[in-house]
Amino acid sequence: MSLLRKLRSQHRSTNLFSAILLGFSLSLTPATQAQVNVNLSGSGVASNKFPIVVADFAGTNGKEIADIIAADLTRSGQFEVTRIGVMSTDSSGTANWAALAEAGGGKNVIYGSVSSNTINYNLGDTAQQTNLQSLSISASNMRQLAHKAADAAYEQSTGVRGIFTTKIAYVTGSTLYVADADGENAQAVTSGANIISPAWSPDGKRLAYVSFESGKPVVYVQNLASGGRNAVANFKGNNSAPAWSPNGSQLAVALSMDGLSNIYLIGSNGGSPRKVTDSPEIDTEPYFFPNGSGLIFTSDRGGSPQIYRTGLGGGQASRITFNGSQNLSGKISPDGSKMVYTSMRGGGYSIAINGLGSGSDQLLTSGPNDLSPSFAPNGMQVLYAAGGSLGLVNADGSFSTTLPSKGNVTAAAWGPFTEQK
Repeated sequence: MSLLRKLRSQHRSTNLFSAILLGFSLSLTPATQAQVNVNLSGSGVASNKFPIVVADFAGTNGKEIADIIAADLTRSGQFEVTRIGVMSTDSSGTANWAALAEAGGGKNVIYGSVSSNTINYNLGDTAQQTNLQSLSISASNMRQLAHKAADAAYEQSTGVRGIFTTKIAYVTGSTLYVADADGENAQAVTSGANIISPAWSPDGKRLAYVSFESGKPVVYVQNLASGGRNAVANFKGNNSAPAWSPNGSQLAVALSMDGLSNIYLIGSNGGSPRKVTDSPEIDTEPYFFPNGSGLIFTSDRGGSPQIYRTGLGGGQASRITFNGSQNLSGKISPDGSKMVYTSMRGGGYSIAINGLGSGSDQLLTSGPNDLSPSFAPNGMQVLYAAGGSLGLVNADGSFSTTLPSKGNVTAAAWGPFTEQK
């Protein structure tokens, strides 16, 4: 019997329902020094990567800033990074191209200087003896300076926006953390009760999550700046699995207020819920399409947990996963073209990805307990709970790594872009 079917058959017992839901989720001070422990694995070869040299920046914390930039680019799985010391420049700050060419061997080189909370960043082309980029970058701390520089180099090299200044959230049992995209600088948002299902608002200013502190699952929304929060779904029965609408005005949630778990829409500040699905089985884990046209969700209406799609007005839902005995926790890529999810294959849970409407899929990880996948806001990587660790894998499956975390990770979510281009 599937866990969702067990959940359905016991839905009138709040405590047992809560325990099963939690078990399903679990099974299924700012840093000032650079952390550069990046352990990549994958089938790619160096020739498929962008070769780049990262030089120490001149000035206080220049080496630490360069270390963070190098680690960011390495963690993307798209760069072959070489580290060198400070490069010489003339009195006007122009690079010594002969020295750069000798060190870089014709590769692009990141170099510059740092003063207080500003860095002068350059991306130099040693072959053409010119700078491809020259920027003055300001930020409130050293780590953000480095992440902003890495974002600039990534976008200049790949044509895709970098995600190194974004944030991630993850849960370790009773504590919800927010951290930098590299897992560093983790700060506790809330703790004291079992927490599941973190979800970022589109503006990155709020987190929705489910807490069991009252003895049953209740959906809260917390303001990250003020720390204030409110219960937006605390109805009879169970309240779970929040997902934000693209404009941030609504949440899709799973509620059992009428005796069965169905998908509802509710205002992001609370209010009266509106039912979207009406099934005698268990419907849960909703997620919006980026254009707001509809939802995907997990249901066992076909006999085992699978992922379905439906419009916001309800009506007939269509199944969209067919490979694997169970498919759960679907998330749609920012461009709406792909879906990542947890799939049971060979008795274990792995992260899979498919092109929506293509009928084909690819396993990104090998399991056996990989859960809670979440796309990076540029769609290039996927964050997930990797058997208690924070896992990171490229969306093409070519490279993977783990991020530092505090404790046994049970759920993870990648935040949105928060700065204007």
